[in-house]
Amino acid sequence: MTILIRGGTIVTAEQTYRGDVLCVDGKIAQIGEGLDAPTGAKIIDAGGQYVMPGGIDPHTHMQLPFMGTVASEDFYTGTAAAMAGGTTSIIDFVIPDPQQNIMEAYRTWRGWAEKSAADYGFHVAITWWDESVSKDMETLVREEGVNSFKHFMAYKGAIMADDEILYNSFSRALTLGAMPTVHAENGELVFQLQKKLIEEGITGPEGHPLSRPPAAEGEAANRALRLAEVIGVPLYIVHVSASDALEEIKRARSAGQRVYGEVLAGHLMIDDSVYRHPDWDVAAAHVMSPPFRSPEHQAALWKGLQSGHLHTTATDHCCFCADQKGMGRDNFAQIPNGTAGVEDRLSVLWTHGVGTGRLTPNEFVAVTSANTAKIFNIYPQKGAVSVGADADLIIWDPEASKTISVKTHHQNVDYNIFEGMEVKGLASHTLSRGTLTYKDGDLRAVKGAGQYVKRPAFPASFDALAKQAALNKATPVKRP
Repeated sequence: MTILIRGGTIVTAEQTYRGDVLCVDGKIAQIGEGLDAPTGAKIIDAGGQYVMPGGIDPHTHMQLPFMGTVASEDFYTGTAAAMAGGTTSIIDFVIPDPQQNIMEAYRTWRGWAEKSAADYGFHVAITWWDESVSKDMETLVREEGVNSFKHFMAYKGAIMADDEILYNSFSRALTLGAMPTVHAENGELVFQLQKKLIEEGITGPEGHPLSRPPAAEGEAANRALRLAEVIGVPLYIVHVSASDALEEIKRARSAGQRVYGEVLAGHLMIDDSVYRHPDWDVAAAHVMSPPFRSPEHQAALWKGLQSGHLHTTATDHCCFCADQKGMGRDNFAQIPNGTAGVEDRLSVLWTHGVGTGRLTPNEFVAVTSANTAKIFNIYPQKGAVSVGADADLIIWDPEASKTISVKTHHQNVDYNIFEGMEVKGLASHTLSRGTLTYKDGDLRAVKGAGQYVKRPAFPASFDALAKQAALNKATPVKRP
C-alpha cells in the first residue's frame, strides 16, 4: 500500500517543519515538500494538522490473569482501542506464576498476542529464581528480542520479588545487556497495612490508598535504586505515582546513576478523592496500584515530566469490569487492581500538557513515543518520522475536541477513569505500518495485523557498565 500524507506539519521529538510523507510497503519512503504522488497512491490531506510518530505505550496488561479473574481487554480489543486514540505500539508484560517455567509463560503470552491489531513487544517478569530462570533470560534476550525484565516489589504471597530475586535478576540482566524494571512498592508494608485496616473495619475502596502510602513507594524505589547502583545496572521504574519515589529518582540521577522514570496519564490527572466516592462501584473502578494520590503529588509529577526526571508516559492499561471489581465488595484487598486508558492517553496529555503550556509539541512526542523507543532500543524503527522508519504515524488535529465517555470509547470495559473530561487535540488518522487503521471516527483495525517487535540488547553501554562493575569488585589482600 502507498499513502502520501500531504500538507501537514511534521513534529518529532527534535524538530518541527512543513513536509509531505510518502509511505510505501509499511515504511516511510520519502519526506519533503511538494512530493509527487506515485500512481495509485492514496492521498491524505493533512493541512492544518500535525504529522507525528504513533504513540508507544510501554506499560499495558492485555488479557492478564490476575487476582482470580482475567482482564476484560484482550490483545485485539485493546490494541484496536489504542489506535483509535493514536497509539500504534504497546509493550505488554509476560507474568509467570511462581515456579512456572519462564519460556512456557512467554509462549502463552505470544499466543494470546497473535490477535493484536497493532505492533507489540513484551517485558518479562521475574517472579522466582533458580538457574533455569537465568538460562531462560539469556534465551529471551538472545533469541526472542526481549531486553527488559519486570520485578514486582509488591503483591506478597503471589508475584512479589524479594531482595534475593532482585539481586540475582539485576545481575543477570547486566551481563545480558537487558534493562531491569520495577514496580516499586514495599510489599511487606502493604500486606501488613491491609491486614490492619481490615481488622479496624475499613473494608471499602477508601482503604486501598491507606494501605499503599507514598512512603511505601519511596522506600521501594530507593531500595531498587541502591541495588542497581551497587550492581552497576541501569533501572527503569514504572508508574511513578508519588513525589517520594520521584525524589529518589532525582537523587540517583544527580549522582550520575542511569535511571528512567515512567508516569501514567491517570496519575497526572486523578486524585485520591475518587476512593471516597459514595458509589462503591465508582470508587472500586479506580482501584489500581500504586493508587491515585493527593493533588500535591500530581503537581510534582508534572514537574518531573517537564524537567526530564520522568521520561515516558504510559497507562498500565488493565481493565476489569464492575462485576469483576465486585469480587472485593467486602474486602478492598480483593478488588482486582487495574484501570483503562490506552485510548485516551494522547488526548489527555495533549490537552493538559501542550494545551496548558507544560509541554511543547516536541516534548509531547518525546514522552509519548520517542523516549520509549530510545530507552527500549527500537529507535528509529519506532518513535520517529524518518526515511526507513516504520510508517506508524498519526495525523493530529489540534482543534478537534470531544468529551471522553464510556458510551463512546472503544475500550472493552464498562467505565472510564477520565469520564466527562473535555479534551482538545485528537488523532484524525492513524497509520500502522502504512495501513490506515483509523480515520475520523471510523476504526479499521484488523485482528492479527500487528507484528511482534524484537528489541535488541544494549551491548555498548552495558558492556562499559559491566566492566566498571567488575573494577569495583573487591580483590583479596595477600598477607604473609
